[in-house]
Amino acid sequence: MPTLAERQSALVSALVSGGSPPPGFDVDRLKAAENALLGKRCGEVARRLPQLRAHLGTQFDDAFVAWARGRAPAGSSRDATGFIAHLTDTGLWSPPRARRRILWRGRAK
Repeated sequence: MPTLAERQSALVSALVSGGSPPPGFDVDRLKAAENALLGKRCGEVARRLPQLRAHLGTQFDDAFVAWARGRAPAGSSRDATGFIAHLTDTGLWSPPRARRRILWRGRAK
């Protein structure tokens, strides 16, 4: 039988890192909790990248959630950095060089 720490680790993994649902947990409820956490994380990154959020509109949320699902949170600054890299690497968005610095409000926090 897994220890409490192992069960807790499996639960956290299922909620934030795309891990398999632990035995005994309702899959639908876990998915709802995962989606809520992704929404919160998306909002935190959107506050760091207000101009990108405005530029992409509702596509921002969809693109961020698709990128973040299965990735462990790294803090809003690192998540923002990773998301920008994903958008530029995949060609979904390319910031003008002169405006790149403007997008990073609070990056060092």
